[in-house]
Amino acid sequence: MSDDRPEIHHTHRNVNGGWLRPAVFGAMDGLVSNGSLIAGAAGGSVARGTVALIGLAGLFAGAFSMAAGEYTSVASQAEMIEAEIATERRELARRPHAEEHELALLYQSRGLTPDLAREVARQLSANPEQVWRIHAREELGIDPDELPNPLVAAGSSFAAFAAGALLPLLPYLVGGAHLLAIAFAVSAVALLALGATVSRFTERSPWFSGARQLAFGVAAAGVTYAIGTLVGTGVGG
Repeated sequence: MSDDRPEIHHTHRNVNGGWLRPAVFGAMDGLVSNGSLIAGAAGGSVARGTVALIGLAGLFAGAFSMAAGEYTSVASQAEMIEAEIATERRELARRPHAEEHELALLYQSRGLTPDLAREVARQLSANPEQVWRIHAREELGIDPDELPNPLVAAGSSFAAFAAGALLPLLPYLVGGAHLLAIAFAVSAVALLALGATVSRFTERSPWFSGARQLAFGVAAAGVTYAIGTLVGTGVGG
C-alpha cells in the first residue's frame, strides 16, 4: 500500500530570530559599550573604585536608555499597525464587495486563476471576524494576533544589555590584581561566544562571526583606552 503523504525534505530556521536575536545583539551592545567605557576610565589611571562606579553608571544608563528606546519604538510601531488595521476594518464595513474584489486580485497576482481567486476571496470574506485578519496579513504583511509587546521588548532589552555590560565590570566589583587584563579576557571570550551565536542567523561560520565581533570589540576598547590615557595624562598634568 503506497503512502501518499508528502515527504518533508528540509526545515527552515526562524529568520526573524525570535527572542534570541535581540537578546544576543543587546548583550553584545552592552558588552562593547561598557567594556569600552571601562577601558577608557582605566586608561586614565583612575582608582579601581572610580572605574567600578563608572562601569555601574554605564550599565544602568545604557540599559535604561535601551529599554526606553525599545519601548518607544515597539509601542509606536504597534500604534501605527493598530491604526492601519482600524482603517482596513472601516473599509471592509463600508465597501465589503470592493475589498473582496481587491483580495481576489491579490490572490490572482500570486498565480491563482481568476475564478479560483474570486472563490477563495468569497469564502474567506464570509466570516467578518476572519476577513480583516486576512487583509491585515495579505495587504499589510502583519499578524494582528502576534503584535509585539512594548513592555516585554523593553524588559528584554534592559536585561540583555545589563548582562553584557556586567561582564567587563565584574573584575572591578570583585577586586584583585590585573583588573583591566582580566576584564579584557572576559570580554574577549564573551565577544567570541556572542559572535559565534550570530552565525545562527547567517551562513557564516561561527569562527568567522566570533573573530569579526572580537575585532570590533578590541578596536572599540583600544581606541577608548588610548583616548582615556591621553585625556588622563592631560588632566593630570
